Amino acid sequence: MPVEENNSKKPMRCFVIMGFGIKTDFATGRQLDLNKSYKILIKPVIESKGLTCIRADEIKHSGSIDLYMYTELLDADIVIADLSTANVNAFYELGIRHALRRRTTIVISEDKLAYPFDLNHVKITSYTHLGGAIDYEEVERFRKVLGDTIDAVLQLDDPDSPVYTYLQELIPPSLRKKAAKAILQLENQAKEAIEDGKDLRDNGGEPDNPTIALLAEEGEEALRNKNFISAKALFNAAISNKNKVGDKDMNANDSYLIHRLAIATYKAEQPDKVSALKDALQLLTLLDIDHTNDPETVALAGKIEKRLYETEKLEEHLSNAILYYERGYYLLHNRYHGINLAYLLNKRVNSSIYNTKEDKIADMVWASRTRREVIRMCERDWHELTDRKQKEAKQALIRENGNISADQEAVETEEKFWIQINKAEAHFGLGEMEEYKMALAKAKDIEHPAWRMKALEEHFNKLRELMKKYGDLLNPPWIEKEV
Repeated sequence: MPVEENNSKKPMRCFVIMGFGIKTDFATGRQLDLNKSYKILIKPVIESKGLTCIRADEIKHSGSIDLYMYTELLDADIVIADLSTANVNAFYELGIRHALRRRTTIVISEDKLAYPFDLNHVKITSYTHLGGAIDYEEVERFRKVLGDTIDAVLQLDDPDSPVYTYLQELIPPSLRKKAAKAILQLENQAKEAIEDGKDLRDNGGEPDNPTIALLAEEGEEALRNKNFISAKALFNAAISNKNKVGDKDMNANDSYLIHRLAIATYKAEQPDKVSALKDALQLLTLLDIDHTNDPETVALAGKIEKRLYETEKLEEHLSNAILYYERGYYLLHNRYHGINLAYLLNKRVNSSIYNTKEDKIADMVWASRTRREVIRMCERDWHELTDRKQKEAKQALIRENGNISADQEAVETEEKFWIQINKAEAHFGLGEMEEYKMALAKAKDIEHPAWRMKALEEHFNKLRELMKKYGDLLNPPWIEKEV
C-alpha cells in the first residue's frame, strides 16, 4: 500500500478545495454561486459515501487557518478541487495536494472554464452551472458521475497526481511521528466543527467560535430579511474569523465577504447614511478598488459613489461613479454596468464637470450609444433564458430537498424582470416610447415586489427631467412622444 494511505479506523475524510459565496468568472463575465455547487452537487455525494466532508470555511479554529488547510491537503483521504471561476487559491492548493499525495485527488469545474494549459494532462470532470441556480437534471447527472469517480479513486492504485505520474520513484512525504499527536488533535477539532453542523452552540446556548460558513449563511439570511445591522455584525465576524479587517494579508479571496459586509454597512445607515456609505467605500479599499479588475468590486464602488452623489451632491462622487461603471462596462460589458453608465453620463451633462457644449453633446451621444448596446444585450439575454426554459419544459422537473427547481425559477424570474426594466430604460433614453412602454408592461407582468416598481418610476422621472432639459443636444432631438 502506498505510504500516504490512511490505515486508521477513523472515518475517512474528504477536503474540498474551492471558493465560497458568489464569485465572478472573469472569462465569461458570469456570477456563480459556489455555495450552491458545494451544498447541492458535492457535499451530499461525499456524505452518502460515509466520508466526512469539510471545506475551509467550515473549519472551527483559532489563529491561522493555514495549519489546518495544509494538514487537510496532506492527510485527507480524498481531495476534491473545484476550479470554477479559475480561482487562484484553488489552483495553488491543488498543486500542493498533487505534490503531497500520489492519488485520491479529483478535479472538477463548471463546464465553461477555459481548460488551463498546465492542466491538460489532468482530467477535469465538468458540471453545468446556471449562475444563481443548477438544473435538477444536471444535479442528478453530476451526483452520479461524482459518486462513481469517488468509488473509482478509492479502489484504484494508479496515481492521479501528475507529479507522481512523471516522477515515478518519488516517495510521498509524511509528518514526523512526534507531531502525530498534535495533528490528531487538529483533525478532531475540525471533525467536531463539521459534526456540530449548524448547531454550533454549547456553554448554555452561547455561540462557541462559529465557522465562517455559518456566519456567512446567517448574514445572507439577515440581508434577505433587511436586518442590515445584524448582517453587518455577522459578516464582520466572518471576516474576523478569517483574518482581521485591515491586515496586510487580506486579499481578493475575501472579496465575497467584504462585498457583503460593505452592502450591509451602507444599508444599515449607522451612524448616519453618509458615514455608512463612506465606511462601505473604505472597506472596498481592502480589495484595491483603484486597480482591481474584479467587476463586482468595481460595480459596488460605483453604486456607493452614485449614492454619495445623490446624498451629498458633490461632483467628485459623480466623477468617481462614472469611472467605476465605465471600467466595469468595459471589463464585463453587461446590461447592469451599461444602463448605469448611460444614466450617469446624462447626470454629468447636468453638472459643471464639463462646461462646453461639445463636451455635453459628447456625453449625450455616448449615453445613447451605450443604451443601444444595452438593448442588444437585453435581447440576447432574453433569448438565452427563454431557449433554456423551452428545453426545460420538455422535462419533468422534480422538486427535491432544498427545492432546487424552485430556486432556479426564482433566479430566472428575477433575471427576466431586470432584462425588461433595463430594456425599457434604454428605449426611454433613446426616445423610443412605444418600445419603452412595451418593455415596461412586460416587466410589470413579471412577479416582483410592489416597492420595486415605485422606486423605478421615481428613477424614470429623474431621467425624464434630464432628457427634457438636454435632449435637444441629440440629432434628432429627444422627445417624449405620446403613444
